[in-house]
Amino acid sequence: MANPANDTVIYPFTTFNFAVEIDLSESPSGGSRLCNAAFSECDGLEMTMEPKTLREGGNNGAVIRLAGPTSFGSLTLKRGMTASFDLWDWFDDTLANPGLRAEAQVILYAPDGSTILASFLLTRCLPIKLKAPALNAKDGMVAIEEMQIAYESLRLKKPA
Repeated sequence: MANPANDTVIYPFTTFNFAVEIDLSESPSGGSRLCNAAFSECDGLEMTMEPKTLREGGNNGAVIRLAGPTSFGSLTLKRGMTASFDLWDWFDDTLANPGLRAEAQVILYAPDGSTILASFLLTRCLPIKLKAPALNAKDGMVAIEEMQIAYESLRLKKPA
């Protein structure tokens, strides 16, 4: 689809082409780029604000809504494959050092596979669940059935 005003290609926002990058510079087990895995499903990019409701005395027809605290979801990655044990090491490193945190980015690509449509930036990530798949002799890669990551903030980064 082309934009007639400037002949640039406008891609639809499809959700099948994404990447997950996790950076951990404080890990005792290695370098800064932690995640080199491919997952078939990514869920949990969410934030919820709890509004505070105030009633003005004598005004029964209206309420005042104020911004309240914001809570964030947990990122769930399912059915992943990797050639390393980095995600398992991250979980182990967090057991040894409970204050260890990582930064993550979920990147949404256009159907061409190279154009970035949007990025979701997650800060102070903590692995909270790591589940191995059923063991099967025909697969040769290290598989991850499910991984859940708690994060402290979520921000949308628009493309340049």
